[in-house]
Amino acid sequence: MNTSEKFLFNKDHDAIQVKNVNASTEFYKKVFGLKEIYSAGLGEKFRWLQLNDKVQLHLIESNIGFTPHKGVHMALNVNNLKGFMKFLKSEKIHFENWPGENGTTNTRPDGIQQIYIEDPDGYWIEVNDNRL
Repeated sequence: MNTSEKFLFNKDHDAIQVKNVNASTEFYKKVFGLKEIYSAGLGEKFRWLQLNDKVQLHLIESNIGFTPHKGVHMALNVNNLKGFMKFLKSEKIHFENWPGENGTTNTRPDGIQQIYIEDPDGYWIEVNDNRL
């Protein structure tokens, strides 16, 4: 029996280090509409957010260095990529495609359209129209 026959896995959360937990929290709430949830009493250096599917993003304020790059990213899908791009433009939030062209999408080899956004710490977030 292989692992997929024994266990069912679902994503619970991602945790990222940020320089300013309050600025990062506001970014994720404003841009992606994430809802802030209780952070288990961990203190002011921790903020937990939640997506519509209950997957969480844990923000941890720290000065430990990390150099983000586009190849290591979180990916979200959205039900209306064109509408989301219009929202980003209206809010003057920079986004680009994989090659780095400003304000436009590209199509992956599997036919999925995608854009990339950087958060305040330089972490890349892919947003695509893959609606499994």
